[in-house]
Amino acid sequence: GVWRQTRALLFKNCLIKCRTKKSSVQEILFPLFFLFWLILMSMMHPHRKYDEVDNINLGSLDTSMLVDFVIGYTPPTRMAREIMKKVAFDNFEDGLITEEYLSEEELQEASALKTSKFVGVVFKDGMSYQLRFPDSVVMSSIYTESR
Repeated sequence: GVWRQTRALLFKNCLIKCRTKKSSVQEILFPLFFLFWLILMSMMHPHRKYDEVDNINLGSLDTSMLVDFVIGYTPPTRMAREIMKKVAFDNFEDGLITEEYLSEEELQEASALKTSKFVGVVFKDGMSYQLRFPDSVVMSSIYTESR
C-alpha cells in the first residue's frame, strides 16, 4: 500500500536526479553561493553599536515653529483623549490644536484639506500608534535595528 507507493516515488525521484546532474548540482550550489554572498555582505557592513547617551537638558523647545500646528487623532477613546491632552497642554504653554476624528478615513480627508502643519495620530491600541504626515506613514518603535 502506502509504503510501496512511497518507495516507488523515492526511486523515481532518485532516477530523475541522477539523469539531470547539472540541475541537481545547481539546486545545491546556488543556495550555498547566496549564503556565502550574504555572509560576505554582512561582514562588509557590520552592525554599529552606539553607546548610551546621558540624560541632559536640551533646553527649551522653539515653539515659534508650532504656531497653527494641528494634531488630529483617532479613535476618540478615553485613553487617546488623555494622552493628547497631556501632549497639548503639559509640554507647551499655549497648547497645540488637537482634533479628534471618528475614523481613519476622516483623519485622511482632514489631512488632505489642512495645511502642511497637520499630523495625524492613529492609536492602534494602548501601547502603539502610527504618525501620519501629509505624504508618509511613520511607525513608532522604541528599538530601531541597523540595516
